[in-house]
Amino acid sequence: MIVKMQKVSVVCLADDCGRTLDALRELGVLHLVHERPPEGEALERAQTRLKDVRRVQEALSAVTPADEPAAAAPPEKLVEQVLDLLRQRQELAERMAELRTECLRVEPFGSFDPRELARLSDAGVQVGLYQLPAGSPLPEVGEAVLQVLRSDKRGIYFVVVSRTPVEVAAQAVRPPESSLADLRERLTATESESAELEDELVRMAALRDRLKDLADRLEDEAAYAAAQAGMGKHDALVYLRGYAPVESADVLRRAAQQNGWAILLEQPAEDEPVPTLLRNPAWVRPIKAVFEMIGILPGYREVDISAAFLLFLSLFFAMLIGDAGYGLLFLGLTWLARRKFPRAPVYYFRLLQIMSVCTVVWGALNGVYFGMQPAGLSFITVPWLAEEHNVMLLCFFIGATHLTVAHLWNVARMWNTPRVLAQVGWICTTWTMLFAARTMVLGAPFPSFMFGVLAAGVALIVLFMTPPRMLKHEWFNHVMLPLNLVGNFVDVVSYLRLFAVGAASLAVASSFNTMALDLGAGVAPGVLRVLLGLAAALILFFGHALNILLCAMGVLVHGVRLNTLEFSSHVGLQWSGQNYRPFARRAPAGAVAPVCAVED
Repeated sequence: MIVKMQKVSVVCLADDCGRTLDALRELGVLHLVHERPPEGEALERAQTRLKDVRRVQEALSAVTPADEPAAAAPPEKLVEQVLDLLRQRQELAERMAELRTECLRVEPFGSFDPRELARLSDAGVQVGLYQLPAGSPLPEVGEAVLQVLRSDKRGIYFVVVSRTPVEVAAQAVRPPESSLADLRERLTATESESAELEDELVRMAALRDRLKDLADRLEDEAAYAAAQAGMGKHDALVYLRGYAPVESADVLRRAAQQNGWAILLEQPAEDEPVPTLLRNPAWVRPIKAVFEMIGILPGYREVDISAAFLLFLSLFFAMLIGDAGYGLLFLGLTWLARRKFPRAPVYYFRLLQIMSVCTVVWGALNGVYFGMQPAGLSFITVPWLAEEHNVMLLCFFIGATHLTVAHLWNVARMWNTPRVLAQVGWICTTWTMLFAARTMVLGAPFPSFMFGVLAAGVALIVLFMTPPRMLKHEWFNHVMLPLNLVGNFVDVVSYLRLFAVGAASLAVASSFNTMALDLGAGVAPGVLRVLLGLAAALILFFGHALNILLCAMGVLVHGVRLNTLEFSSHVGLQWSGQNYRPFARRAPAGAVAPVCAVED
C-alpha cells in the first residue's frame, strides 16, 4: 500500500531555525524539498568527511579481517590511518606497474650498467639499442657492428656499436636509467612493502564496525547542513517545505504549537514530485528485496502491485528453476546465510525462503530432483505436467490470468468512469489471444465463439478507451490500437518462456548427470576408477553450479521482466517513484548541531 502524503510548509524566525531543524529531525517524518540548491562550506565539509568514511568502509569491507586486529583507535583516527594506507597502496601499485613495464622493456637487452654506455660514449664509442618486428630483415649498418641479443615473437632486439654516428632503419630504444638487476631488486622491495601494507589493512578490517556510528553521525551532519542551506528566507523569517504521511498531521501540529512555528498542511498538487512510502503486510514485505535490488519503486500516484508481484514472481521462480533438489539446496543455503549474516535485512531471507519452498513444490509435482526423476518419488508427481503440450498451455493460461489481474486492478481504480468498460474489453481480447496462441503454437482448434468475444472486446476498447473531452489530445491511442492488440498477443505468448527456460534447465542438468554417470560407470583398475569417480563428481558439481547460475539469470531476465514490463504496462505502472527519505536522526543523540545561519 502506498501511504497517503500531505504537503507541509513550516515557517519560523531566522533566529530559531536551529531549534526548528533539531525538532524536525527528532520528529523524523518530514521528507524535505529544498527551496534552493543546498551549498556552502559546512555542507561541503560534511559531505567530504562522509565520503572519506564511506570510502574507508568500502575498502575494509573488501578485506577479510585478521584474527588479531590492529591496536584500537578512535574512529576518526582509524579513518585517517586507513586513508593514508589507501594512498600508499595506490602509490605502490603505480610504482610496481612502472617497474614491471620498465623490466619488460629492458629485459631483452640483458642486465648491464647504463653508466658504462656513458663511459663508452665519452671514449668515442657509440652504442645504440634497437628493436624490429619479428621476422623483419636486419638493417645494413656499414662498418658498424650489429649484435642480435634476442629474437622471439615479440620482436628482434639488437645493439649497434660504431665509432661514428650511424643511421639504423629500426626503432631506437631508450637506454634504461638503471640496470635490469637493480630494477628487479627495487620491484621485489616494492612488492614486499605492498604486502606489509595489505597485512596492516587486514588487521584494521577487524575494526570496521567501529566506523558505523561515525558514518551515521556524519550523515546526520550532512543532512542537517543540506536542510539548513536549502531553507528559504524572507526578511526575518525562514521556511522549508516537504512531504509527510497524513497520519503524522497531529504530531506536526503539536510540534508547531510547542515551537512557535507557522505550519500549513495541504493536499499535494497533481504535478508535484511526491515521494513514495510503501507499507505492506508482513507476508508481502519480502518483495521489497527485489525492488531494492533492481532499483524500482511505483510513483506516488501509481498503484502498488507488491502482493501480485510476490505471488507471481514466486510462481515464475519455481517454474523457471523447476527442480525440487535445487529448491532444497536453496533452503539450506538461505538458512546458512541467515546465520552468517544476522544483521542483514530479514526480508531478503524471507523472499528466498518463499521462492525456495515454491520451487520444491513445483519440482516435486514434476518429479525432478537435481535433473533426475526418481521412480521412488513418483507418487508425488502430477502426470498431467509430464506432457509438454499441457505445460505450454498452462503457461498461456498463467499469462492470460496475470494480465487479467492487471486490468481488473484498473477496473477497481476506474470504477466510477466509463473507461472501466475499456478495461473489460482488454480482458476479452486477452483471453481471445490465449486461444489464438493455443491454436498457433499447439495446433488446437480455435473456438468459434471467441470471434464474438474479440469483436465485443475491440468495440468496448474503441468506444470507451478515451473520454470524449480528451479525444482531441489522445486520438493517437485509436491509431495505435491495432499494434496494441498485436502486442497483447505477443505478451500472452511471451509467458511461454516459463516452459522454455524450465525445460532447458532440466535438459542441462540431465546432460551433466549422463556425462558423469557414463564416466564413472566404466570398468577400470582401482586407482583409475577412483580418478574417474572424482572426475565424475567434479562434472556434477560444476555442471549443476553452472545450471543454477543460468537459472538465476533466467529468473532475473524472465521472471522479473514479466512483472516489471508485461504486467506493469497493462496496469499502467511506469515505476516513476522516488523513495521517501525523512529528515531524521540516524546516529545516537548527543552530537551538537551546527549553528544555523541562513544566507541570502
